Amino acid sequence: MSNTQQIAESNMLRAELELLMKERETLLIIAGAAAGLIAELNTADLPIRTVEAADLLATTINKLPEESLQDALNAVHATIDH
Repeated sequence: MSNTQQIAESNMLRAELELLMKERETLLIIAGAAAGLIAELNTADLPIRTVEAADLLATTINKLPEESLQDALNAVHATIDH
């Protein structure tokens, strides 16, 4: 493989990595905002379909590794009391 080709591949991989990191940051913000919203909900005041949707969202968020969830909360400057 020529040096020029290696540089082009390296640049392409760098650009892809930067794109993935930006997407991760956006997804962390979304997850953090969703976790904050779920934490504030009073399910007694909501229609059952809304509670079911919130439960699905909470279940999905809880599948995140602890470090990723903390990163998500930090991305929106939120904390969740245990």
